[in-house]
Amino acid sequence: MIIERGIQRHQLTFFLNVFNRITDKPIGHLGGVSEGGLMLFSHLPFLVDATFDLRHKLPGQVIDLKARSLWSYEDVTPHHYDSGFVLYEPPVEYRVLIRSLRQYFSFQPWQAPA
Repeated sequence: MIIERGIQRHQLTFFLNVFNRITDKPIGHLGGVSEGGLMLFSHLPFLVDATFDLRHKLPGQVIDLKARSLWSYEDVTPHHYDSGFVLYEPPVEYRVLIRSLRQYFSFQPWQAPA
């Protein structure tokens, strides 16, 4: 199955932990985000086409997500995996997180001081 990205993905230069919402165990690190999905880096592959309850723990905030895995491949680093997910009805807090990350990691055009 070929899945084409409809929304530009923004790469992160640092990693945010992602947890299993049910067990509260860490399952990976956020590797990329978009309005409707995310990519995780993990030590184990994810079952493709399965639904997962995910949780981001941020300072002073928890964001719960329900996601379906689309793909999971071994990374170039042995025993590491990259997995892509589509989100079911992402909450407003997730959209705010994406906007914040885009702003933080974007290079703004330089303007000469007035």
